[in-house]
Amino acid sequence: MHFKNKLAFAVAVASMSSQLHAFEVAEVDGTTFSVGGYVKAEGIFNDPDGGDRSFDGTARQSRLNFEVDSYVQGHDVTAFVEGDFWDNATDTADSSYAMRLRHAFIKVDNLTLGQTWNGQFFANAPFDVEILDFYGTGIGSVAGSGAVVRPDLVLHYTPGGFRFTFQDPIYSDADMPDLVASYTHRTEAGHAFNVAATGREVQTGVDDSEFGAAVSLAGKLNLGNTALSLSGYTGEGNNVYAGWGYNGAAAPAPDSAFESRGEVDASGGLVSTTGLTAGVSHRFTESLRGNIRYGQVKADEVSATVEDDTLQFTNVNLIYTYLPGLDFGIEWRDRNAGTMPLRPGGQQVEMMAMYKF
Repeated sequence: MHFKNKLAFAVAVASMSSQLHAFEVAEVDGTTFSVGGYVKAEGIFNDPDGGDRSFDGTARQSRLNFEVDSYVQGHDVTAFVEGDFWDNATDTADSSYAMRLRHAFIKVDNLTLGQTWNGQFFANAPFDVEILDFYGTGIGSVAGSGAVVRPDLVLHYTPGGFRFTFQDPIYSDADMPDLVASYTHRTEAGHAFNVAATGREVQTGVDDSEFGAAVSLAGKLNLGNTALSLSGYTGEGNNVYAGWGYNGAAAPAPDSAFESRGEVDASGGLVSTTGLTAGVSHRFTESLRGNIRYGQVKADEVSATVEDDTLQFTNVNLIYTYLPGLDFGIEWRDRNAGTMPLRPGGQQVEMMAMYKF
């Protein structure tokens, strides 16, 4: 049974991590040591709205992880650490990039503790389609902002199909953790469905706060070589996780600038957002697969500097597996507004090569 628990956890994060591609380095007294990761080289042609065309090339997304698995006195115990080379910086002028921490967690049976994916991520990402864009992978969903997708501390408790998450709050003076509760149902035919509720304390003034909540539905239908993915969410105070709102901000800001996080409007009230995503995946051959995805999120109030109250994002890609673990891909994408550094509004074409190990 303990092997099945580990496999289920690995499958759940396969879309955004490289754990399934790790190779075993050694086994000592029943403890397995594994190394995994990937090297990704990408070139991006940028055609921003109202700006000059440009080309960016990088291998910074490449990552490395180390995992230790044990079965101790009837319990599954896993330690996992992963880093990449983004160094929390976006300046591409210097190609010397330091490694940054992505994951560092301990998992004992159905309890996970450490820095890893937040509860919003698990409520959406396993049911979404595959895209190549490193930024905004969940735009339109309850987990659309990549800026806070891995909080400093997360506790997941996963009895059966339920997941209860307590995570480091975005508001540093919050009296409670940010909360997510979700339930996933999977069928023998390969279909999967998730319902989730989120709640968090949101700063609305220098010494004031309100409780904001959101609800999310997500699902994936397995139709042989084709899969359909759908999700939708609505709520208040989830803007910092969804990546859209009053000021169009996608990343958290200091507490003194709570309005700039897009959670609070000019009158001090919580901003509401509603998002949806729709995607289609198709496997043309054993080696060639493709994906189409559309996502949008609408806020009931945006800054005067933002032209549209709705962020829209479209991705179309083809991925070819040349050798086991070695993929080549191309993706066209378009968004109507900027959401993060290096991802302005406009069109992009990415070409990439990735080797997973």
